Amino acid sequence: MADIRVISADSHMTEPGDLWVKRLDRKYRDNAPQVVKKETSGASVSGAPLVFVGPGFHPLTVAAVFAAGRGGEELREHMKHGYEAARPSGWDPVERLKDQDLDGVSAEVLYPSLGIALLSMTDTELQQACMRVYNDWLAEFCAHSPRRLVGAGLYSLRSLPDVSEIEHCASKGLKGILVLASNTIEIPYSDERFDPLWRCASEIGMPISLHKPLVSGMSLTPFMPSPADLQINCIHVVEQCLTRLVYGGVFERFPKLKIVSAENDVGWFPNWVNRLDHVYSKLGNPRPRLPMKPSEYVKRNVWATFQDDPLGPATWKFFGEENYMWASDFPHADSTFPNSVKTIGENLEGVPAHVRQKIVFDNANRLYGLGLN
Repeated sequence: MADIRVISADSHMTEPGDLWVKRLDRKYRDNAPQVVKKETSGASVSGAPLVFVGPGFHPLTVAAVFAAGRGGEELREHMKHGYEAARPSGWDPVERLKDQDLDGVSAEVLYPSLGIALLSMTDTELQQACMRVYNDWLAEFCAHSPRRLVGAGLYSLRSLPDVSEIEHCASKGLKGILVLASNTIEIPYSDERFDPLWRCASEIGMPISLHKPLVSGMSLTPFMPSPADLQINCIHVVEQCLTRLVYGGVFERFPKLKIVSAENDVGWFPNWVNRLDHVYSKLGNPRPRLPMKPSEYVKRNVWATFQDDPLGPATWKFFGEENYMWASDFPHADSTFPNSVKTIGENLEGVPAHVRQKIVFDNANRLYGLGLN
């Protein structure tokens, strides 16, 4: 495995706790999302010295975003700490390249950590201002090494039909867009009111990501009474979003649209793709009627990341050779850092070398137009 080249298609930033306080326009600063000390108040933040708070979203434990592969008792102990326990590569691009080299990674697609919470904000004007701050900060970070630091900016669905933020991200050199993945929005993704988003991304050639939703922003129910239940369910939220894009004819209307399922694993994909075709074949009068099989749209328009999912790569004969993309999830708790190459060897054992090369490097390199050799 020593000669393998690797791109992480889903890694994360560690945003400074005062990013929005310092950078937001003065009229928004009283409501700026920020990291604060908080010792109690709620199981999700109990015992955590620092939490990320802001209007419209649940407090987020800061230490969780830089837990870098920890689990069990080690993770519980880590959650008592603040930024002193974080690797500075979360906000320092020079250090980030060093950590890439340490982990054997050639490049990373960079998603937010704290910034994902902004997707849940309900004050549209404030949300848009906060996203602009994050997108500009991310672009500055990635400008240090554009081919190795590949930024995915934030876009608010509340902005529609205005897509100027996507155009702004592209002008700043960002390579992708992250939007809210939810099954509770009032209109489906196939509704024509979403078309300006799909059209803009298609014309620019910018992939749109549906990242695993934050469990901290999901409500416990009698049917799902624990965070563990929500962790299992959140993948199905993204699955349903993708289903609507297929059955709703979005990929037929926008054949150049590129959608990424980020951090939702991939072992379920072949069964889902097969079910799409099976269910559609049983419909007497599907609306809209699709000229291609549903699975053909998925193969053409959808990519998916995973970081430690040995079942997923094993399904490559059925689906995924051109669509799966390995990821490290650095610096989150699920991260494979600093043993990513070792984990890849274990997860892709038995996968032919040419297929492995696509999954861990070529597919992401092609999707984001990185031009890496």
